[in-house]
Amino acid sequence: MAHVRTYNPRVRVGNWKEDVTLEEETLKNFILQKDRGELTVQKEGDLRQNILKPVSLSVSQDGFLHFGDTVMLVNSGGGEHEQRGSCVLSIIADSSNITSQSDSNSVPHLRGPLQVGGAHSMTPCVRNAFIITSVDRTSDGEVLRYDQSFALRTTAGFAGELFLASDHKTFLKCAKKSRLQELSLVEEFDFLCWWKVVYFDPQERLENEGYPVQVNSKVLISHCKTNQCLAALGNHILWTPFGKEYELSAHTFLDSHKAERDNNHWLFFMAHPANQNQSLMQLQQDSDITDEQRETQEDTQVKECS
Repeated sequence: MAHVRTYNPRVRVGNWKEDVTLEEETLKNFILQKDRGELTVQKEGDLRQNILKPVSLSVSQDGFLHFGDTVMLVNSGGGEHEQRGSCVLSIIADSSNITSQSDSNSVPHLRGPLQVGGAHSMTPCVRNAFIITSVDRTSDGEVLRYDQSFALRTTAGFAGELFLASDHKTFLKCAKKSRLQELSLVEEFDFLCWWKVVYFDPQERLENEGYPVQVNSKVLISHCKTNQCLAALGNHILWTPFGKEYELSAHTFLDSHKAERDNNHWLFFMAHPANQNQSLMQLQQDSDITDEQRETQEDTQVKECS
């Protein structure tokens, strides 16, 4: 039978000196971690406070996408094979992914590799804002064109300026649920981080090659190395610290006509010129609600007149 201590440490029996010293050291370590902000509860609070901080999206005056723009990547949902709502490319992180003050003299930030998921919140924040980054030294402000290589980078500061990357799937490295090609956010920039925008309609794809990419229009985002498109998987749900989200992967889904399915359809959303605090998706949702309310009022007036 194991020995169980039945006395308080203040009662000087047995190894009372060791027990008192152990409790003092435990209290010192707790206070030291608290002062450094390394307690789990502090890290979780800092994570939510920083990663959900609002971000101002870029405004496109000409309706085209430019290098250096801050955007949200939205999949509008739908689908014949699965009931999938709209989702946004978002960072998945927990307290273990935050650098501590002892690791670096800089402010705490996220460190890779990190997962990504399809979140349902359409509010622009650090978690779902990405910057269009050049891979061939194209200057910021230049128009991004179809089939031109680029990289997707998280914002500076807490998001850590990580790059969206992918590679061929292996037995040990693949998506958790679907076992398809994995997506991740990495610190080191290389060819695995190269992507390109492909025109939505396959019958007009060749004619639009080299033309500027329009915002708020359906496009395909293809990985340059593997030639697989960014996809949202409605049948595979991830449990994250921010709730249930869709799993994202790099995989091209084709229908019977050899055309990409809506799993691969994405939209670059930016701020509306008239209201920079809202994205085009939010303004579109608000206008839809207003139209429904107006139709309801008109139907009520017609019924009253009749």
